[in-house]
Amino acid sequence: MAAESRVLELGENGIPAAAEGIEPTEAQQKAIADHKLKDLKKYQGSTRVKRAQLQALRREFEVLQMKEGESVDEYFARTLTIANKMKIHGESMKQVVIIEKILRSMTSRFDYVVCSVEESNDLDTLTIDELQSSLLVHEQRMNGHGRDEQALKVTYMINLLEEEVVVVELFEEEAEEGAGKHSTKL
Repeated sequence: MAAESRVLELGENGIPAAAEGIEPTEAQQKAIADHKLKDLKKYQGSTRVKRAQLQALRREFEVLQMKEGESVDEYFARTLTIANKMKIHGESMKQVVIIEKILRSMTSRFDYVVCSVEESNDLDTLTIDELQSSLLVHEQRMNGHGRDEQALKVTYMINLLEEEVVVVELFEEEAEEGAGKHSTKL
């Protein structure tokens, strides 16, 4: 009787198990069966939640586009975050799928770079890191040219302003000389 009065222990999987050497009673067997059923339902709900989350992530991945003004690093971070979440939820995703998505969804200022990458590389063997490095180099060049163009515009504007100052000074000198001639004739 003392053996029968032992308390059920909790097994590794969360299902109560009878203590060593004790046969579970009918009530205990029913409790174990109910607990197993409850765990199965709980697991199925978890599967449904994962499936729904995966669907939402797939949708987010499909509509993902690089934003105007967004850097290559920021876009890669957003893309890889979504791809990693999809992998966590059971999606098997090859690198080439991510690479193709990135190339399809870059802003128009990267069009010539995308064409260059597609023509000069085998996308099946290209890694995400290689693609990111290539796009970063092009982005830095574009930003460098933008700064050069900005510097040229500033220099041009300074030259225009200096020319205007010279013209105004000449005009003022002529006006003073002209005023001086007229004042003596009067």
